Amino acid sequence: MRGFLALSLGGLLAFGSAALAQTSKTDPHSHAAAAASAADAAAEAALEKVLAASGSDRAALVRNLQQYLLQYPDAPRKPGVYRALVEACQQLQDDTCALNYAERLIALQPDDSDMMLVAVGYLQQKDDEQSLQRAGGYLTRVLDRVEKLPPEERSARESLADWQERQNNLRTVLYYVRGQVEEKQRDYGSAAKDLQMSYSIRPNALAAKMLGEIAERKNDLAKAIEQYTLAFVLPEAGPAGKVDRHEVRMKLGNAWRLVHGSDEGLGSEILAAYDRLGAPPAEDSPAAHNRNANDSFAFVLRRLDGTPMSLSTVKGKVVVLSFWATWCEPCRELEPMFAEVATAWDGNSGVVFLAVNTDEDESLVPPFLKREKWNVPVVYADGLDDFMKVETLPTVVILDPTGKVVYRVGGLVRQGFTVSLSAAIQNALGNP
Repeated sequence: MRGFLALSLGGLLAFGSAALAQTSKTDPHSHAAAAASAADAAAEAALEKVLAASGSDRAALVRNLQQYLLQYPDAPRKPGVYRALVEACQQLQDDTCALNYAERLIALQPDDSDMMLVAVGYLQQKDDEQSLQRAGGYLTRVLDRVEKLPPEERSARESLADWQERQNNLRTVLYYVRGQVEEKQRDYGSAAKDLQMSYSIRPNALAAKMLGEIAERKNDLAKAIEQYTLAFVLPEAGPAGKVDRHEVRMKLGNAWRLVHGSDEGLGSEILAAYDRLGAPPAEDSPAAHNRNANDSFAFVLRRLDGTPMSLSTVKGKVVVLSFWATWCEPCRELEPMFAEVATAWDGNSGVVFLAVNTDEDESLVPPFLKREKWNVPVVYADGLDDFMKVETLPTVVILDPTGKVVYRVGGLVRQGFTVSLSAAIQNALGNP
């Protein structure tokens, strides 16, 4: 958990000059402001003395900083003091102390995702209902921020591919941990949903193992065997941590014997699962059918009911594509705006709108659409996303009547999206 901390004691000291500089800009003609500035300066001086007196003794640092907060409850660097207390309490292995100041810091800075994750770790250890509720709340807040973070906010030094890899690993972990918390609360439906989401982002043995445990608890032994088998053949280590493969083997063997009476056939089942996970796309897969397509209109996609939709049938029209996935929170936010534009063009036979799903697990799509009630026609990507080099979701593309890409936007654009998309459609139709 210590890795979540962003501000060390050295950082706290470095922050001091900035805080003091801030107070020096106070209006000198205001008596109240001058008094506040003087109080802040006194608090800063006292903090420097506390840090110097504590030295490298973390126990002394905790005692001295706690006393400091009693004397200066409104200290200008109170968040930094809380953060230093969390770190020092962690080093002293005082979990109660670390959690206490972590949650105090969250109360002061509600958007501090790193500190929420620190708190989640301690709350899970407490394992009582109230603690688990708080842990679940923190995880939901962090997940909401992560899901809505646009790629445009990444560091200029980080490539889009690296950013997406990091985000997906983080989302895999967060959904898994929230599933853990929900499982402890016996909310098995929510837990299974989050664990499945974790697995769909990054297939991982920990999520599969817990899905197997939930299935076994519901006496669905066939599902439990399926999930335990996946957990056994997947790599032991993943973004969320390392699974105990021996434990998984014991659970799998027990479930198999309950169904089949002996271990006979289990080895073949494991090998078959291993082959399925490592196998290239099947020759009869929809994506494989499109492998020789040399332009967008050569693709044959599938509707939700499995019937084929050849894009050659819309050649000569303007085709507006929105690439999305069920796990993509920004896609959900974009959809009403995309649907608004589609509705505005309803009745114009020269324009076709398609929501192109990219989920690996297509079983998630129909229930998602039933719940969300999307109106734009949905098709499965079947390799079109790879052909068009869609590397971020959502991505919206417009093809002109010849199949040329005349408009492309990756990521969620909130301001002016409907206006720019409508204008691009007009231009593609030759009606600027």
